[in-house]
Amino acid sequence: TRPTAGARHEKALPKGDHDIQLYSLGTPNGIKITILLEELNDLKGVEYDAWKISIFDLEQFGSEFVQINPNSKIPAMLDTSFDPPLRVFESGSILKYLAEKYDAFIPADVRAKVECYNWLMWQMGSAPYLGGGFGHFYSYAPVQIKYAIDRFSMESKRQFDVLDKHLATNKYMCGDEISIADFAIWPWILCVQKFYKGADKFLKLEEYKNLAKWMALIGERPAVQRGMRVNGFVENSIAERHSRADFDAVDTATTEGDEK
Repeated sequence: TRPTAGARHEKALPKGDHDIQLYSLGTPNGIKITILLEELNDLKGVEYDAWKISIFDLEQFGSEFVQINPNSKIPAMLDTSFDPPLRVFESGSILKYLAEKYDAFIPADVRAKVECYNWLMWQMGSAPYLGGGFGHFYSYAPVQIKYAIDRFSMESKRQFDVLDKHLATNKYMCGDEISIADFAIWPWILCVQKFYKGADKFLKLEEYKNLAKWMALIGERPAVQRGMRVNGFVENSIAERHSRADFDAVDTATTEGDEK
């Protein structure tokens, strides 16, 4: 059977009140965007609507989603401040678009800006080895294929070493200034730590000390912690996000439940 692209069923997408309409899921590629949006919320008060797209229910093949992203992958986004709305797809493109739109998290200095884009593109090119390669064959493949696991394990460890050596002399990916390069890379390392069961020990992730320090530095940021919860799988996730108050509502309900 020849694989095909395009919509498989008719389905309208919900729309909210904010300029930015995000259709996503709390995978590493989705988390990249919600982390940035939460950072923008802290920095500039940016609000947005985030709608959960269940890839397990094949919602990414709905007609209106495919109009935004013909490749049927999350995340996908509309900027409704344009008429007609402007579509943005591919996580790297969305990160770059939002950072440019709100003038934040891209360095102003030319050298630092180019370095930011260098690492952003590095991540976009490297992720398939870590996710579709190692992650698939280590965690999800219906049969264990030793060669495939070994092949992608070695490439994953090489990527960790690239990052570890760079972070030996840099606080963030572009030096002393946090950027969209950090937001792009961090969720994929987190995926190895948290979501590919046992992968952190299998790959000896703890040996990469500079990488571990950077992971902790990014992970302690309040906006990053909130971003992980949007459309997510982690504890206290929120399926949809329409205002900062949505987090408070979930936290209050959780606290009341714990007290009963």
